[in-house]
Amino acid sequence: MKNTLQQFDVIIAGCGPGGMTTAHELSGNGLSIAILEKETFPRDKICGDALSTDVVNQFIRMDKSLLEDFTKSVRHLDPHGVRIVAPNLQHMDTSYSNPNFPEAAGFLVKRKDFDHFFFKKIKALKDVHIFENQKVRDIKYDQDGVIVITSQEKQFQAKMIIGADGANSVVNNLLAKKIKDKYQYCMGLRQYHENVSGFHSGNFIELHFYKELLPGYFWIFPLPDNQANVGIGMLAHSIRKKKVNLQKKMEELIANHPNLKERFKDAKPMENIRGFRLPMGSKKRPVSGNRFLLVGDAASLIDPFTGEGVASAIRSGRIAAKHLKEAFNQEQFDASFNSAYDQTLYAMMWNEFKVSGILQRILQYPKLVNLVVSKANKNPAFLSLLESMLDKKDPKRELLKPGFIFRLLS
Repeated sequence: MKNTLQQFDVIIAGCGPGGMTTAHELSGNGLSIAILEKETFPRDKICGDALSTDVVNQFIRMDKSLLEDFTKSVRHLDPHGVRIVAPNLQHMDTSYSNPNFPEAAGFLVKRKDFDHFFFKKIKALKDVHIFENQKVRDIKYDQDGVIVITSQEKQFQAKMIIGADGANSVVNNLLAKKIKDKYQYCMGLRQYHENVSGFHSGNFIELHFYKELLPGYFWIFPLPDNQANVGIGMLAHSIRKKKVNLQKKMEELIANHPNLKERFKDAKPMENIRGFRLPMGSKKRPVSGNRFLLVGDAASLIDPFTGEGVASAIRSGRIAAKHLKEAFNQEQFDASFNSAYDQTLYAMMWNEFKVSGILQRILQYPKLVNLVVSKANKNPAFLSLLESMLDKKDPKRELLKPGFIFRLLS
């Protein structure tokens, strides 16, 4: 018996932060919205679990009650700074805050908990219909829009589809002009531990830039209940070039590195080491086309320096929702009209990614990283500049000015 074709105005493939934001911002505008999610919530998402101050800002722009409800109902820590460890093992501590929400500059929270909180908020919206265990398998065009066929052989029709289905996006693979680039991807590993010692009292996140990992890093992020997110990330082409076994390297660092072994001597892993792939925002790529838009990881919107993608996903979801409202107002869904989404997205985010790309390239040079940390520890003004670059968007553009390099080397 043939499956009934279920009809909606918008289909969102994937229930990550970008997709859920799109649904949240579209709700209440007279559109019927379907979210097709391949898993069942609550579900794990391999991630560093450190949500930046921009996630706080995005929630405020969407609906401040989201932020207030989150802080009251979800187990999390409030980080108040970053510890950066240079290849020579000298470190610097940078504090940061969020004037828009003094209670928290960012969050340290397991993605499973963060996403489930957001999921429950979206599920409560009357015009949003969530279908779990429905991975997108195929997408076809017809005269009225797109027809989506799922792994469960269900069929859905809509005028527009949003690809929010992550780094291995089916929407991207089937509909977009995908650009393959060996420099685009970062490979990451994560393992939860309990009883790691030596954290800063301000719940500082830690980035360890060891020489053999550059331009990648080893991280330790504190979590509630005496737990920690421990991981390692490197550019995929660096892994191949240096012939690094990333899992073996992570295990060796924890067991033997002089900066780590004492901190992990009483620690216990809570899971096997798990891997994930991060599509970096290192180049402009098509993020729309005929009857589709891409958001979040599906659009390769991972920060090239930090590897953070949640804030970018939420921002892209807000931009996508605004574009969709205009598309339905004008009944325009073709590639030419949707190209305005690409223009708006990159106008708002490309300078940030470009500067992060510069920071990533600096990390190729151990001596330069050592110099930055040494300079920051000796010069309060320079440290203040670095703190503003980590905390806000606009000061990061200082890197584009010749004077920055002069101040660094002088």
